[in-house]
Amino acid sequence: MDLLNTLVDKGLRRELPTREEALAVLATSDDELLDVVAAAGKVRRQWFGRRVKLNYLVNLKSGLCPEDCSYCSQRLGSTAGILKYTWLKPEEASKAAAAGVAGGAKRVCLVASGRGPTDRDVDRVTRTIETIKEENEGIEVCACLGLLSDGQADRLRTAGADAYNHNLNTSEETYGAITTTHTYADRVETVQQAQAAGLSACSGLIAGMGESDKDLVDVVFALRDLDPDSVPVNFLIPFEGTPLAKEWNLTPQRCLRILAMVRFVCPDVEVRLAGGREVHLRSMQPLALHLVNSIFLGDYLTSEGQAGQADLDMIADAGFEVEGAGTTTLPRHRADAPAGGCGTAAEPAGCGTQESAGCGSHGGGGCGPCGGHAEQEREPVAVAGADTGEDVPAARAEANGAARTDLVAVRRRGAGTDLAPNA
Repeated sequence: MDLLNTLVDKGLRRELPTREEALAVLATSDDELLDVVAAAGKVRRQWFGRRVKLNYLVNLKSGLCPEDCSYCSQRLGSTAGILKYTWLKPEEASKAAAAGVAGGAKRVCLVASGRGPTDRDVDRVTRTIETIKEENEGIEVCACLGLLSDGQADRLRTAGADAYNHNLNTSEETYGAITTTHTYADRVETVQQAQAAGLSACSGLIAGMGESDKDLVDVVFALRDLDPDSVPVNFLIPFEGTPLAKEWNLTPQRCLRILAMVRFVCPDVEVRLAGGREVHLRSMQPLALHLVNSIFLGDYLTSEGQAGQADLDMIADAGFEVEGAGTTTLPRHRADAPAGGCGTAAEPAGCGTQESAGCGSHGGGGCGPCGGHAEQEREPVAVAGADTGEDVPAARAEANGAARTDLVAVRRRGAGTDLAPNA
């Protein structure tokens, strides 16, 4: 089809699609799905070959968050039965990280719930980063600690952090319906602080929260303008005990169309398949490898993923290979650019043009801990299509309506427990 030929040509030239073209990808039919995957796959292979980067999450501090992010199992008022614990010691975090490295991960993502770190928290995390780096030569470390204060990004960079993750999650227009204890602008500012400190920026989204196609395109274009190196795409895990527990809006086909749209908009960026892939893509996960070039290995923050060996087998069976520690993930034109680059006069900024990278996983908690202090539990606010007269999002119309709560397993192993991690 002409649309896909146009998008492939643009992706191979790093020319960005229009919003109309991005919306058209989301509106394609199931009969056209394999054509969409094949087209986006050509763009993926142009910039990343058949390599798959493995990342591993370590939840440094779990639960007890004062924020009210509706998607999050660690939020204020959540009754989800997740693990709750305070800061891991550096040696505990390093031991957890080593399990992921042994499984083939080249990046470790250190995550902590809460609005953002205090200076004392940053001290803790810098010691953890230093310990991990000393014990795992060549490993990349991404920090994900919430909203940053002045100077904190510089301190993390000095300690050896390679990247910082903070997700935008959804469009600016609907952000207030998802979270009220901090703003969309707060998140943008934190990503920019990380870039200014020379950290590789990682920022992505969560799909499946009741958003419209327009919301999805808006957030991906906003990410393109921020120009992170890494864009994690999470699919909502509807934890019982959270306001979005009933939002089962995604099908495997819908997820693949979303991933394809992100690849077309951000052709030469590390697109990472993050939390919720096992829940919503299910047996279609191997097809997603034709669209993304990065995944998380094993478990997430508060939920279990599939077995680490199953991830490795899936990659091999689909004809892909695990990216080695000595391989540069990003294409040379991005890897050689200064961190936080904002394009040139001849080449505007955006995911298809310049540089920045990171972590990012929703995983029942969001790898961008939510910010703000709330005094009481808030009623969930409906997103697009509720009382506005707007059409119900296409995702709702195509979903089978069955809540697959059997697919959501709370993490009971790894960091914060006495059980071996899944890696």
